[in-house]
Amino acid sequence: MTRFHIILATGLVAMVLAPLVFPSIQFVLTIAMAKGFAALGVALLLRAGLISLGHAMFFAAGAYGAAFLATRLGVTDILLILLLSTVLATAVGLIVGMFLVRYRAIFFAMLNLAVSMVAYSLVSKLYGITGGTDGIGVPVPTVFGAVLDKAAFDNLLYYLALGLVVVVGVFVHRYLHSPLGHALSAVHTNEVRLEYLGVSAWSALLVGYGISAALAGLGGAIAATSIGHVLPEYAFWTESGHFVLTAVLGGIAGIAGPLLGSIFLEVVHTAAVGYFAEAWNMIVGITLLVVIFFLPRGLFGLVEKLSGIKDHQGEPKL
Repeated sequence: MTRFHIILATGLVAMVLAPLVFPSIQFVLTIAMAKGFAALGVALLLRAGLISLGHAMFFAAGAYGAAFLATRLGVTDILLILLLSTVLATAVGLIVGMFLVRYRAIFFAMLNLAVSMVAYSLVSKLYGITGGTDGIGVPVPTVFGAVLDKAAFDNLLYYLALGLVVVVGVFVHRYLHSPLGHALSAVHTNEVRLEYLGVSAWSALLVGYGISAALAGLGGAIAATSIGHVLPEYAFWTESGHFVLTAVLGGIAGIAGPLLGSIFLEVVHTAAVGYFAEAWNMIVGITLLVVIFFLPRGLFGLVEKLSGIKDHQGEPKL
């Protein structure tokens, strides 16, 4: 086992033990993991040189999907809710992606933003369906038919989310090392050569876009069941900007980067609000500036230094 894998294993053990040592941090880490999935989805597109300013739309699709399943369709099992919500977000992503992956650079970013703001307007105005600005409450799901109280369910959801972090991390790692994953990166490096080789850049991007939307939808469903309420703000552009910031802050060189960035942001934000309520914005801003100036490859760059990993351009790491 390399030093890098030891650091990853240590991080996982710390995540397992954190709620036992500091029970109050469990909710913060659950939301951090939920947003980390969405940030990982954004990071996938960044590998193709594309910035999505509208991924909050898929985060909201997963969240509203979980709410509708629980309140309108009678689906109460947490595993079914997470699975079906992810499928819904994936379907939305593939439909939207069929049109948007034709574009590049600022056009791609702006069109994603425009479509997401249309989605935000719809969930805000369709009061009879979405609850409008009041949102929709999400009851505590069951677990294989067993009804748990909120505290017990939150504890189970935390470890379920942590398990999904591992499963999704392995899946994304394999995807990025597959021909489709290499094609996704090749869109950024030399799209013309990729087309000459007979590989459709549109198809490669659509698959990546669909996986990216699925990750955001999974995060939205976890957030919805953890918080117990869904609001239109889940689809607002500031949430999309948060995901981009998280991905860049954590670093896209490694799959663990977006998760590191999400945990870092949520913990710093919570601590700043709790202890310096009048100056939390300044504290978060200064912290971000320190990371940006001293860790140009993001927080994952620090992991690389500690583990002695040499940079291999385009080679995704866990």
